[in-house]
Amino acid sequence: MNKLGIIIKREYLTKVRNRTFIIMTFVSPLIFVGLATVIYFLTSSNSSDDSIYGIVGDTAGLDLRSIDDVQFTALDPQADYTDYLSTTSNLDAVLDLTSLADPVLYSKQSPSLSLVGAIENRIGKTLTAQSYQSAGYDMAELDALKRDVDVRIINETGRETSRAASGIKAIFGGAAGYLLMMFIIIYGNMVMRSVIEEKVNRIIEIIISSVKPTTLMFGKIAGTTLAGLTQFGIWVILGGVLFTVASTFIGVPLPGEQAAAAGGDLVGNREVGLAFNEILSLPLANLVSSFLIYFLLGYLLYASIYVTIGAAVDSETDTQQFMLPVILPLILAIYVGFFSVLDDPHGIVAVTFSYIPLTSPIVMLMRIPFGVAWWEVLLSIAILSATIFIVVQLAARVYKIGILSYGNKASWAQVLKWIRSS
Repeated sequence: MNKLGIIIKREYLTKVRNRTFIIMTFVSPLIFVGLATVIYFLTSSNSSDDSIYGIVGDTAGLDLRSIDDVQFTALDPQADYTDYLSTTSNLDAVLDLTSLADPVLYSKQSPSLSLVGAIENRIGKTLTAQSYQSAGYDMAELDALKRDVDVRIINETGRETSRAASGIKAIFGGAAGYLLMMFIIIYGNMVMRSVIEEKVNRIIEIIISSVKPTTLMFGKIAGTTLAGLTQFGIWVILGGVLFTVASTFIGVPLPGEQAAAAGGDLVGNREVGLAFNEILSLPLANLVSSFLIYFLLGYLLYASIYVTIGAAVDSETDTQQFMLPVILPLILAIYVGFFSVLDDPHGIVAVTFSYIPLTSPIVMLMRIPFGVAWWEVLLSIAILSATIFIVVQLAARVYKIGILSYGNKASWAQVLKWIRSS
């Protein structure tokens, strides 16, 4: 086995055999699924409001049932509201409907916005119906004249799509972009710490005696990349199994079951079917291959920068001055993705940032589910690859000098000096 292969194997085995790596590999999915389960239970508990609201006034024609599971009960209009809202009362609020045009809600605590909105909506519909009746209109005839329109959406291939198609693509693109950013930060820091540890322990001096610095740098990056892909694969498999088990025990209904339980709404069922068809029609092979390509290229670009920083400093504390210029492009890419790509994936901002090397891995990944011409993807990859070639050359220059330099206070000026002197 050549020296590069030996280094890659050493870095890979060192990472995957590390106790922290093993613990986080198997514990992280448990924590994530556990948090998701807790959030689901908290959301369910918060949405099921068992409050009791008293009503004063005439509620004829006003349907206040099934509003956020709130129980409404009629009250004596002659009583004092303060008595009803005392600490000994089981009422949470009193709704004064003496005048429907000017309803008042007396509440112990601030009511939810959704509940207030639902009450306003019911009262508004009742007042509208009363106005029509006062004007001599027959409500039955007016209801018969109402028409619901369902706009069908046909794409350029002639296939009917769902109105939720853009949302589905946004979810896939956003998840891919966010995952890529997290991987770059997590594993970039991992390879940087590895360089710093070997430099501080002076192990690097022994290794350099038999291996070229450039070969060592590439071996570290490749070994950490393989370790990251291994961890990601375990997360996907274990996370999928845990989510399936958790969903079975929690009893969360699937979208199709929710639509059936809603009373057989044909439009709703058709939308659910179209949404599933939209998911199945996504170019999953293209999305997966694009994710792997941009993951490898994006990680190689940023890992080279992280390695450069690790070689230039003597401790992890000294890296803080270098991290902001590295993190900013990643944050910018995420902001551009969520605020520009998801709104207009083919707009000038989204297209421009999908070609800029430091942002293209994330932004282009978020654009691909919306349909991007093959030449745009190839152009983006070509620009990114050319940038990687340049950055790797510069990183190798800094690495050769930096890993053997001790006691110097690293700075951007010092790094530039090392680049020019090589």
